[in-house]
Amino acid sequence: MDSKPRIIVIDDEAIMRDGSSRILTKEDMDVVTAENGETGLALVKEAPDNYDVMLLDLMMPGMSGMEVMEHVKEIAPSILVIVVTGYATVDTAVEAMKKGAYDFIPKPFTPDQLRIVVHRALEKKALEEEAERLREAARKSLKDVAKEKSKTHTIINSMTDGVLVVDKDGTVALLNPAATRFLSVSAEEVIGKTIDEIKVDALSNAIKDVLEKDTENIVGVSQEIHLQTDGREIFLRCHAVPVRDEEGALLGGVTVLQDITQLKELERMKADFVAMVTHELRAPVAAIEQQLTVILKGLAGEINERQARMLGRAKERAKGLLDLVKDLLDLSKIEAGMQVQYMEPVDIGELLTKVVDLMQPQAQQKGLMLEFEIGKDLPSVNADATNMEGVFTNLISNAIKYTPEGGLVKVTGKKEGDYIRIDVQDTGIGISEKDLPRIFERFYRVKTEKTRQIVGTGLGLSIVKQVVDAHLGTIDVESVENQGTHFVVRLPIVLKK
Repeated sequence: MDSKPRIIVIDDEAIMRDGSSRILTKEDMDVVTAENGETGLALVKEAPDNYDVMLLDLMMPGMSGMEVMEHVKEIAPSILVIVVTGYATVDTAVEAMKKGAYDFIPKPFTPDQLRIVVHRALEKKALEEEAERLREAARKSLKDVAKEKSKTHTIINSMTDGVLVVDKDGTVALLNPAATRFLSVSAEEVIGKTIDEIKVDALSNAIKDVLEKDTENIVGVSQEIHLQTDGREIFLRCHAVPVRDEEGALLGGVTVLQDITQLKELERMKADFVAMVTHELRAPVAAIEQQLTVILKGLAGEINERQARMLGRAKERAKGLLDLVKDLLDLSKIEAGMQVQYMEPVDIGELLTKVVDLMQPQAQQKGLMLEFEIGKDLPSVNADATNMEGVFTNLISNAIKYTPEGGLVKVTGKKEGDYIRIDVQDTGIGISEKDLPRIFERFYRVKTEKTRQIVGTGLGLSIVKQVVDAHLGTIDVESVENQGTHFVVRLPIVLKK
């Protein structure tokens, strides 16, 4: 109890009231006394929650102790009543206990007897209060759970994204309205049945990957799903994740379905627009560059040194614009899935030799060493030769472009497990730590004093990454500023049947 226990003593004998008060006050209790039943009952009525234990004499003139107890049980049922009686009235005390008294103590009693019976009553009172507190907490907890469950159910059903929950055996446990709309099924049709009942193979396979590969390393599976629903074409982004308990045991999986049809349409419109604009720009820009070349060669008449310098800069800008148009066309073709179409076994060693030979004059003109090492009898890779040549031309050209005179560019190729690994290293200006994560982004170029004069579109590495991804390969990069850059391309080899 937070405050002192409050005891009320109702007895017509002054010696009993005073003696009980002295004994209990020494026990650090607050004691109030009343000389008869009427007075004691009035005190209780004034503050029914103010008392913990009542010492009540059963045999009093006027209102008897039994009557007082009956009223107290109605007014303040939480007060524990200890009846005080003489030996001649033990039967009455037993009767009082049957009617709700907690305990009794016979007269005359010793101080220790009084202390024991009152402390026992206070312990019971404390236990009852704790039990009530726990019951209230349980009631509140259950109410909160019910409220939280209702709130969660409302939120899930209101989501515009689809939500699909399965147990560890792949049985559907929950399907919100958005998911039923996307998948053209009703909840009643599939809840309690396996995921295969939805009859969307890509979705089933994603969920099964999450459930069957039961390792803590699997954090989720994401993929796009293409569906024909009610005569309408829709695209969904599906993200399935495993659900585990506190010990890490698999409980099931949750899948979120997001409608990306509009985004796909916007992407298509954007790609079509870019392709149209760049296609229309290529011919006039190429014509401008050709005419400038003719003038610079003096075929249209003599020009002075100042004019040649100005026309040379114009030709360089036209060439840069032409490169940008070409890169945009390549990018739009890749995004439309049209660029990497002619896959065939390609001798990567032969292809790299060709690219390095083409780049040697550029390296020599800049005063660089271009080294080339290739493993013997490298297996073939399944690739589009033209695109793969573009990948390594870009990487080696960049290495030469960003390496100062006297530096080294090294190209190596070797077999590494089921992949061919191609390394392109240079001792150039390098890439800062803050720029490194963004170098594969479209139009991103590292801007420093050392790169200001180097012409580029910011699309080359983006195209390289997309081509490598389309070939099911990987590209990684490491770099230290002012020490050089190291690209690693891994391409899957053609496995023999």
